Amino acid sequence: MSCFFTVLLAMMLWEWRQPRRTLSLPRTRRWPANLGIIVVDSVVLRLVFPILAVGAAGLAEARGWGLFHGMEAPFWLAFIASLLLLDLIIYTQHVVFHKVPVLWRLHRMHHTDLDFDVTTALRFHPLEIVLSMLIKLAVVIFLGAPAVAVMVFEVILNATAMFNHGNVGLPPWLDRRLRWLLVTPDMHRVHHSVLVEETDSNFGFNLPWWDRLFGTYRDQPREGHTGMTLGLDYFRDGRATQLSGLLLQPFQRP
Repeated sequence: MSCFFTVLLAMMLWEWRQPRRTLSLPRTRRWPANLGIIVVDSVVLRLVFPILAVGAAGLAEARGWGLFHGMEAPFWLAFIASLLLLDLIIYTQHVVFHKVPVLWRLHRMHHTDLDFDVTTALRFHPLEIVLSMLIKLAVVIFLGAPAVAVMVFEVILNATAMFNHGNVGLPPWLDRRLRWLLVTPDMHRVHHSVLVEETDSNFGFNLPWWDRLFGTYRDQPREGHTGMTLGLDYFRDGRATQLSGLLLQPFQRP
């Protein structure tokens, strides 16, 4: 939690001092819903699940469940493999949520934000969060991932998601080099374009390798980062900026 709030506040400060784009809506209109949804998501997770990912990893470790325990894999191998495989699962899940219509109805709430800043990283429907946690718990137990690896992965994923959703820019030379190791804000911003072929690209949240490996990488948006339109072309009204509207979006017609 300390890491989460440190990164969140740091990105807010960076956006305030050096914004990449001029926001189309004031923060006072968008932030209450975007920040409020993370509170709702956290409460729902605590009510639905007796344990979360790190707890599941500890349980699997205590019971000897999972692939790595069955293989008697050394800790260093299980640690590194868990980080890579969990990130690959997140990428795959993201692609599936775009391609399957009923799952897209849940995920599209993330894309109806008419601007793109650090709070967009927090904007996920509770039903999507529950499904994501079910997938994560299943993968953690199946792998027998070390609890410390799961904890490190959760911290990294949250930090990098807030970083690459930031309304900030890096020097072009640094962005070109860094995006071989990490998803940068300019790389992920393409994914929030109103153009479908750009929305269906750059699915990674942390590692950029999966997009390059599976052919979903797009270098730059067609209209440029300051000229591109964000969001979805069929969902551009007040329902995108109110907490009640966000919760109802999966059940509404665009």
